[in-house]
Amino acid sequence: MIERFELQKVMSVLNEPKKFIQVLVGPRQVGKTTLINQLIKKIDIPNTFESADAIAASDQVWVSQIWNNARQLLSASSKKEYLLVIDEIQKIDNWSEIVKRLWDEDVRLGVNIKVILLGSSRLLIQQGLTESLAGRFEMTYLGHWSFTEMEKAFGFSAEQYAWFGGYPGSAHLINDEERWKNYVSNALIETSISKDILMLTRVDKPALMKRLFELGCLYSGQILSYTKIQGQLADAGNTTTLSHYLQLLDTAGLLGGIEKFAADIIRKRSSSPKFQVHNNALISAQSNELFNEITNQPAAWGRIVESAIGAHLLNSSLIEGYKVFYWRNRNDEVDFVIEKRGKVIGLEVKSIGNILKTSGMDAFNNTFRPSKVFLIGAGGMPWQDFLRISPNSLF
Repeated sequence: MIERFELQKVMSVLNEPKKFIQVLVGPRQVGKTTLINQLIKKIDIPNTFESADAIAASDQVWVSQIWNNARQLLSASSKKEYLLVIDEIQKIDNWSEIVKRLWDEDVRLGVNIKVILLGSSRLLIQQGLTESLAGRFEMTYLGHWSFTEMEKAFGFSAEQYAWFGGYPGSAHLINDEERWKNYVSNALIETSISKDILMLTRVDKPALMKRLFELGCLYSGQILSYTKIQGQLADAGNTTTLSHYLQLLDTAGLLGGIEKFAADIIRKRSSSPKFQVHNNALISAQSNELFNEITNQPAAWGRIVESAIGAHLLNSSLIEGYKVFYWRNRNDEVDFVIEKRGKVIGLEVKSIGNILKTSGMDAFNNTFRPSKVFLIGAGGMPWQDFLRISPNSLF
């Protein structure tokens, strides 16, 4: 079984003398529970693993109960430390205040309970951490599986990864594509929207948000103004509502809206979003085409490749700390722009033809004088090779 690099990070932090709450957050079905099970097998610490998935949100006593059980088990043992793991913590109302109170009690009394919290809603987890647990936690983001991970674990080719994406739990179904599509649609998409967004956040128009998600997947890699988005939706609501719903979909690891690169923050935030899925499986599962059909359609396949590059950049950015944008000025465009500590890199994706550069690359270079500009695909770095690298290494 493949071990993700985040496992070593969590293990090293658990061995440090200074005690922090470890928070592991990421989308559904990316292996958070599997990683913890691997961790437990590698450490010699008594432990308890509990999940709030089936616990009522109003049951605020539950966290205190399992925490007190861990205290009792530690007290009754000959060990000096105990590990408590709580999954889906964001589903408990006021969870961060409860954890803060119990954690501070342990610190005051010298009780050495090490705590790992797991969550699948990045927004709700981060809100609780910022509001209540400042200075008490370290967070690790566990993203969608990369091409190298899917290749190592399941033998995926780059083309298979571009179409079937990075959900490890669905990999064994790709030879029965209709069954694979049903699994991704029902077990991943529907569950993520219903459990990680609708049950935990106020959404006045859930049907509108679901339609926005479908539209965003259809146009992944393309720029749409909110006015055009409204024209595509039967019940469009206002632009503020659509922007909020897109943010919720983004924090659930489903669909993001990349901003336009500009010299100032205001112009970036007022730009039309470029839809980008976090995992290409979200496109393919809702497509009428099959893998062996789409690869024979150059234009459609080119959009799939560009979306795969975008998903790779977006997921890596949450771990490596850079920002992802696009750039367009009249007819000139650069597909992706990444920025970190003042360094700017432009990335243009072309999956067909033999191209050395584009007018967009020239215009972007003349306007912003970036550190580097890369052509990915035909005439440049093969897109398959780009999926193997860490984008952070470009800086």
